[in-house]
Amino acid sequence: MNIVAITACPTGIAHTYMAAERLEKAARRLGHTIKVETQGAMGIENELSADDIARADVVILAAGIAVRNRDRFAGMRIVEVPVQDAIKDPERIVAGLGT
Repeated sequence: MNIVAITACPTGIAHTYMAAERLEKAARRLGHTIKVETQGAMGIENELSADDIARADVVILAAGIAVRNRDRFAGMRIVEVPVQDAIKDPERIVAGLGT
């Protein structure tokens, strides 16, 4: 499965990046490809390209704040979870996506 994700937390520091790292590791362990954009204190990093989005089967939004540029995912399957869930149990989130 091809996954794209955005992680974002209110302060945009530690939790944003921790969630991104844990989702990436969980997806790889479960045999999926993933690209994660972070929206934090440094702004948008690792911005998802139009091609990344077009190839994605699903979008994970792991956020504690409003995600910027959300309209890019119109018509796509979106799974929204609190950023804390992506840190605590990323494998449950990825495994729950189905195939």
